[in-house]
Amino acid sequence: MNQKVIVFLLPNFIFGIFLFGFFCKRQKNVTGAFPDPAENWVAIQNGRKSTLASVCLKNNLNKLKSKLDSHVANQLFVEHKHKFIYCEVPKVGCSNWKRTIFLLQADLNAEASEIEHDHIHQTSLIKKLVSYPPAIQKEFLNNYTKVMFTRHPLERLVSAYRDKLLHSEPFYSITVANEIRAMFRKNKNSSEKVSFQEFVNFIIAKPPNTLDIHWKPMFLLCDPCNIHYDILVLLRQRKLEITPIKVEAMQKDADSLFFLNQNHLQLHASPCFL
Repeated sequence: MNQKVIVFLLPNFIFGIFLFGFFCKRQKNVTGAFPDPAENWVAIQNGRKSTLASVCLKNNLNKLKSKLDSHVANQLFVEHKHKFIYCEVPKVGCSNWKRTIFLLQADLNAEASEIEHDHIHQTSLIKKLVSYPPAIQKEFLNNYTKVMFTRHPLERLVSAYRDKLLHSEPFYSITVANEIRAMFRKNKNSSEKVSFQEFVNFIIAKPPNTLDIHWKPMFLLCDPCNIHYDILVLLRQRKLEITPIKVEAMQKDADSLFFLNQNHLQLHASPCFL
């Protein structure tokens, strides 16, 4: 692994990896094995919150702010009927959770899978917290149930690469891909797909706060050190704490991560998703 990759992985993902690993360790300590979601749920949540608090304190991430950062408020979706706030983390099942919020808000008798992907990201029925005045935002945060979903940061990065750079979505597979090729290839006319190494090098060159939301670190999206989430959920490969969502896609993401581990980046997989 070259020096730039190491420089990128440490500052931008060490918080996520550290927090993820501690969550997994705490879960194992609570039950002696990775638990069924119905067992010791309160103890698991309390353990995660305690771990989160200690990691935030250690990394000096607790900030005294008079109002919520607008970039974070833009990631928070509000469901008023059930007094529920969800932080959107792309590549952690966010489309499916937005479908669920849509069904709750609209009180529809339908399956989440029946709602088209484009529609759920364009509907005006699901409100973002940023659309409310600061005083109302604070009121909702103090009184609504707040939920954050996380995923192993390296697996999430591979998922973003597979979904955005290897598929045919024009902005990413053409515009962003061309920018990456121009930055890292001697042959500017090369049309080969962007490699994962090039993708990582591209991210290295960007300040973390300016990264695309699909690969921006999770703690920058949801600010869990300053928003006290009531529920912290890990979306784990092969053993989900929730009803399986796009399990086949997650399996491919994990398989891709293991392939990169063997052939390129020599990444070490966490036992939490083995």
